[in-house]
Amino acid sequence: MKKITNSILNFMSTRLGFVLTLLLLYWFKTMWAYSVDFNLDIQGPYQIFLAVINPLPISLLFIGLALYIKRTKLFYSLAFGIYLLLFIWLISNSIYYREFTDFVTVNTMLASSKVSAGLGAAALELFRPWDVIYILDFPILAFFFFKKWIRMDNRPFNKRASFAVTSLSAMLFSANLFLAEIDRPELLTRGFSNYYVVRALGLPAFLGYSANQTYAANKERSKASEADLKPVEEYIQQHYAKPNPEYFGMAKGRNVIYIHLESFQQFLIDYKLKVDDKEYEVTPFLNSLYHSKETFAFSNVFNQVKAGKTSDAETMIETGLFGLNQGSFMVNYGGTNTQQAAPFILSKNGYNSSAVFHGNAGSFWNRNTAYKQWGYNYFFDASYFTKQNSSNSFQYGLNDKYMLKDSIKYLERLQQPFYTKFITVSNHYPYTTSLSGDDLGFPLAKTQDETINGYFATANYLDSSIKAFFDYLKESGLYKNSIIVLYGDHYGISNSRNPALAPLLGKNSETWSSYDNAMLQRVPYMVVIPGMDKGGIIDTYGGEIDMLPTLEHLLGIESNKFLQVGQDMLSPEHDQIVAFRSANYFVTPEYTSYSGRTYYTKTGEEITNPDEKTKEELDKIREAANLQLKISDSIQTGDLLRFFKGNDLGKVNPDDYSYTNSFKALKKIEKEKGDKSTSLYNQRGNQSTVDLFKAPTYKELHPEDDSSSSTETSSSSSK
Repeated sequence: MKKITNSILNFMSTRLGFVLTLLLLYWFKTMWAYSVDFNLDIQGPYQIFLAVINPLPISLLFIGLALYIKRTKLFYSLAFGIYLLLFIWLISNSIYYREFTDFVTVNTMLASSKVSAGLGAAALELFRPWDVIYILDFPILAFFFFKKWIRMDNRPFNKRASFAVTSLSAMLFSANLFLAEIDRPELLTRGFSNYYVVRALGLPAFLGYSANQTYAANKERSKASEADLKPVEEYIQQHYAKPNPEYFGMAKGRNVIYIHLESFQQFLIDYKLKVDDKEYEVTPFLNSLYHSKETFAFSNVFNQVKAGKTSDAETMIETGLFGLNQGSFMVNYGGTNTQQAAPFILSKNGYNSSAVFHGNAGSFWNRNTAYKQWGYNYFFDASYFTKQNSSNSFQYGLNDKYMLKDSIKYLERLQQPFYTKFITVSNHYPYTTSLSGDDLGFPLAKTQDETINGYFATANYLDSSIKAFFDYLKESGLYKNSIIVLYGDHYGISNSRNPALAPLLGKNSETWSSYDNAMLQRVPYMVVIPGMDKGGIIDTYGGEIDMLPTLEHLLGIESNKFLQVGQDMLSPEHDQIVAFRSANYFVTPEYTSYSGRTYYTKTGEEITNPDEKTKEELDKIREAANLQLKISDSIQTGDLLRFFKGNDLGKVNPDDYSYTNSFKALKKIEKEKGDKSTSLYNQRGNQSTVDLFKAPTYKELHPEDDSSSSTETSSSSSK
């Protein structure tokens, strides 16, 4: 044993041994942070493997740079100095995460007030007894050197060997990046979440990733000036669609409740899945809303997302502006750009509070930062809900019934009128894996594609979740004082899978075309106004970019006061040109242009040799669609709202918001307001309404079904 100990100490006394010792210490501290301080949502052995190896490549590269130094003292000083910087970056993120549930970005460091808020005097309160683990190695190393158990090595390290260490670290990082892309394709280009990058590549790599994002955003921002506002403001006024006086202000003062229908496509509405000669209605409750006189139900609304997908949809409904052509606006610009989003606009128009409810990590799509720029008072993410396990959640968060039920205790405390958004996740790829136990039962489709087969089952689960929530709203009394907006964010079945879906839609897989792909980009958009009898199915063509001005006019707010490029879909002046995020992709009631081909929208007939009049019409539509994208991009990437003085809203101060103790903050406001509190909880005599939410399972809703066979099929499909 003594020989082994001596051998280890002798190796640590070499330059390479000292570098590897520091590397091992940094790795151990990182593993401690991953396990104790960070919530990286690590699932499965593959992600565990990535998390275990990711601290090694870049830290070896950095610490290994000292091996090129000949002078002894300089070598040890540089090696330890680099190690100290890595340690500071690690401990800073650990402390910052406890307060903000996110990692320190370059933008955060550049904004000194935010850094001091997270890492200044308040940080002392964030220290934990177990933080001694982070600093324990320093006195131990000092003691080892003092006792001369570790000695300085005066021999310079071979230059070729130094280069070999550098090359090895570069190769290891390349391998790490390759493996990370397998786990999460487009990891760095789409920018799903900061914690995805940390989980896959480590904190040092995240710093480089953040620096690149900041550089790219600031480069675009620096090109813009106040003069760029003039064509934007001219466009907004020229393309303003005046509200229909019959509908303007009809929902004024009501609570606004958005329900985000994850990956939900329009074709599911009224769809009946035929399995073994029996038909199953996939979304009976949503169908009833679609046909209700209390609902403005739009049949031709298209998603307009690109790589940002869900975050693109959120960006459009909240800001009236498009996401980016590449990457996610919420990730790349959401934490820095000036915004005049729906929560902030409504706060200046009589609304007392705003909140988002979502059963996933708050840092996904950079929500916990972007929501502050949008003016959300509260954000209830996974940390506020039932602890997730295999029976109530999957990789994208808490299942919808659990999330909605857990939201009630927070919803009932919001001061009315409020603006809220509920983000569902269960109808998310890969489908069926989010369901278990008695929620299984809806039959699977029978195609060669398991993704398609499970899509209808999770859609049915979402439908029953929404019904349970609506039943709660009615029972609690919130329903009659609210406007409820339901929207699909993007496609659930991708274009590559659509030919396999074709037979279920009465189409031929062999003749499936780009036109069919375009038509499947339709998503639901339903605006429910309880007590109204003017609703019905509306065939107007529009997109997600049009949802905010439509809502504003229903609430009695003129949308032309803001820099928004969409139009009110209830206005007779709505132009019905839907621009997809890709240039030259569009759809109108007459023409559809998609994937380089052009069609007549009504018939699907391809236009291969258009006459001059048709060419002229297509060019005009194409120009209008591309201009809308251009105007939006100039606002977004140039951060033009920082120059805008066309209204008296002012600017959001994100430092006014904190999402760490939202429930405590709600109760504090109730206490301060006393009898003047407008929360549902106070209105009901300080009685909770949580028990009013009932969420029956599929088996409870369909006791007549012998679902054992379909349950077994669902279970096997989800494995």
